[in-house]
Amino acid sequence: MRKPKIYLDTSVISHLDAPETPDKQADTLQLWEEIKAGLYDVYISDIVIEEFEKNPENKKERLTNYLAEIEYNHISITEDIRKYAGELNRLEILSDKHIADCLHIGSAVTYDCDMLLSWNFKHMVKVKTINGVKSVNSLLGYKEMGIYTPNMLIESKGEL
Repeated sequence: MRKPKIYLDTSVISHLDAPETPDKQADTLQLWEEIKAGLYDVYISDIVIEEFEKNPENKKERLTNYLAEIEYNHISITEDIRKYAGELNRLEILSDKHIADCLHIGSAVTYDCDMLLSWNFKHMVKVKTINGVKSVNSLLGYKEMGIYTPNMLIESKGEL
């Protein structure tokens, strides 16, 4: 059986080191264990690395150490990704101010990920964006892709 292809945006990785949001951190750490166990085929783009640079040095180092624990596919931003991001912007699904979010989505879609995981409720994990991505995928000929929070994916302990 094929492993699900998941794209992790920066908010997911940042919540590995987020004691101010203990529930999200716990769920993200559980997801991380599942990733380390090889349950998913993971994708991360240049945008994640660029956004890491905005963190204080000590947090950036901790997050980089977490990334070193897993195998992941690195996505370089291509013209197809930029085209997809531009379409999200043109259709006003996300504005110019949120081009990084458009590039995250474009990266996940153009690399055929099954889902994008995010803790970003303001721009990513919201009905307008999810429905807009479905529309753009249909318009541009890409398969449907889900946008979820990590806790929607993690295996529940003790459940059948």
